[in-house]
Amino acid sequence: MGQEISHSQFSAEEHAAFHARLREETKTLKHWFDQRAFDGAAQATSGLEVEAWLLDQNYLPAARNAEFLAAVDHPYVVPELSQFNFELNSDPLALEGDFLSRTLAGLSDTWQRCKVAAEQLQLQPLAIGILPTVRDEMLQPEHMSASHRYQALNQELLRLRQMTPLHIDIAGKDTLNYHCSHLMLEAACTSLQVHLKLPQDLAPRFYNAAVMAAAPLIAATANSPFLYGKSLWAETRVPAFEQVTAAHGFKDAEGREVGRVTLGTGYLRHSLLELFLENLSYPTLLPELGSASTPLSTLRPHNGTIWRWCRPIVGFEADGTPHLRIEHRVMPAGPTMVDMVANMALCLGLSLVLGHADIAPELWTPFEDARSNFYTCARDGLEAQVRWSGTQGSVQSLLLDRLIPAAKTALADAGLDRKDLDYYFDEVLHPRVLTGINGSTWQRRYIQTHGCDFQALTERYATLQELGAPGHTWPV
Repeated sequence: MGQEISHSQFSAEEHAAFHARLREETKTLKHWFDQRAFDGAAQATSGLEVEAWLLDQNYLPAARNAEFLAAVDHPYVVPELSQFNFELNSDPLALEGDFLSRTLAGLSDTWQRCKVAAEQLQLQPLAIGILPTVRDEMLQPEHMSASHRYQALNQELLRLRQMTPLHIDIAGKDTLNYHCSHLMLEAACTSLQVHLKLPQDLAPRFYNAAVMAAAPLIAATANSPFLYGKSLWAETRVPAFEQVTAAHGFKDAEGREVGRVTLGTGYLRHSLLELFLENLSYPTLLPELGSASTPLSTLRPHNGTIWRWCRPIVGFEADGTPHLRIEHRVMPAGPTMVDMVANMALCLGLSLVLGHADIAPELWTPFEDARSNFYTCARDGLEAQVRWSGTQGSVQSLLLDRLIPAAKTALADAGLDRKDLDYYFDEVLHPRVLTGINGSTWQRRYIQTHGCDFQALTERYATLQELGAPGHTWPV
């Protein structure tokens, strides 16, 4: 959720000053694009973030992340919005050789450190999209992490809504319909986020590729079917996150309100700059002016309060050279470390396939098809029907027949270790999609088999996650 700020109440003058600085920094960014100032290394690099839960001995969320983070004492493990959550990060690595093995090793080492720290406090970490045992009375402001940033986000979103309560209305197998006056539901939506650093020239094609790939990715990785005891979408994070951050932004070409959590308004035409120019249309949420001597000290925090499912990022190398990244945000956390590295592999493979296609993918799958596919796959998972290259069909067949083999080949051509690719694609991704058993499917089958006992579901899930076998192999 971004860096800490010094205070949580802002005046109209602070908003005006922030927006003026934002416009100036956007001009600076445009100059960098014009001058091709970004790191142009040909070798792509990637890293990930995993958001996770803390559980007590009854498999209920435990609001103790401050104690937990102190016990972990690691720079790669940081707080999240609620006291029930934390985030762990990996080192960015070159997309070559044993990239996947090294990513798994680093992620597993950090996760093991988290488990040891949690055990000292009689807690347990869990990686899952939406925790089945979380309840509305738990996700209340008193369980927000102690941070000016989070308090300000909550206050400013409500201010934009003129203090009108948020309306959560999600229809799936069941229906969830209620109102709330805070954004704590966002904390339920824990994710796997993959970052890909690219040269300036490749970034727009790869961004459009990310938008296209969002639908099959979310179908293959869905792991959030339940919220507050209701069976909703295969990946309920999508409507939950979008609705809990709903505030006036601006309208797209179709007249639709564009929220702060969105797949976007269309494909890019020339560069990632188009998205940062679009950012100027969003009201500011955290208008704290950073140091004028720090590059983009206003633009980057503002971009951090716009949670596009595929988000552009400007970062900096150790020598101060700016670089461009695309953050893929559609995938949920879990079920296991192996599953998440496999999901990362599929994400990166699809990025290469679509980003390097001889014919730009946006020419054969219109944005409106990509957008419709995304929400259909979030709702229906691997049972979704999608429109791809002008043809309607099953996303499961699309993945099996075209996308998974192509993604594996693209990563092999990029120089990734063949043994790693054989494992993650042939023994994890392909059988998962073939059987139709992603995390969401497994959770629903458990409830269908054992009855509506979400505590037992979470206990079983936690036990199997600890054993580490890929989720599609888990017994019900």
